[in-house]
Amino acid sequence: MRGTVTIAAAVIVLGACMGPPGGGRGGGGRFGPEGPGGLGGLEPTQPRYINPGTLAALPGFTHAVRAGSILYISGEVALDSTGKLVGPGDLGAQARQAFANLAFVLKIGGATPADVAKLTIYVVNYSPRDFEAIREAGAGFLPARNPPAGIIVGVQSLPLEGLLIAVDATAVIRAMFQPRQR
Repeated sequence: MRGTVTIAAAVIVLGACMGPPGGGRGGGGRFGPEGPGGLGGLEPTQPRYINPGTLAALPGFTHAVRAGSILYISGEVALDSTGKLVGPGDLGAQARQAFANLAFVLKIGGATPADVAKLTIYVVNYSPRDFEAIREAGAGFLPARNPPAGIIVGVQSLPLEGLLIAVDATAVIRAMFQPRQR
């Protein structure tokens, strides 16, 4: 019984700390509107939309959506915080910025690069000789041991003129609390 009370208290504290979904809109806790029992509608499977104000977004897309322990991250691209393209015409520079943006969204979503289970990289007019520049850019991001499952997909274009790469990911966030062993 004591372990159950501790876990419930931790969930209530987490819900209160995380705030409402969608960056402050609506009532109740981060996991949804006020629900029965006065617990702020705590429902860990309700999606949490993550849009850091310090990171430019592609119009019409959310940077990430967290549902329970799964974090779905949209294709992060080479835009700086003001929305300016980083590294026009330079795949390596754009890949470094895209991976940096991805790492930032992971952190805001409660994950780390080691939590990434699936990584998809979209490259405009991809050629196998582009692989090394992408690999070098991701070396500081991707764990050397047990990297995520993934693929590089060649595409004709991306949503904004000049973008050469987009990196999306699915992360599985490890539990923050472990039940106490008796």
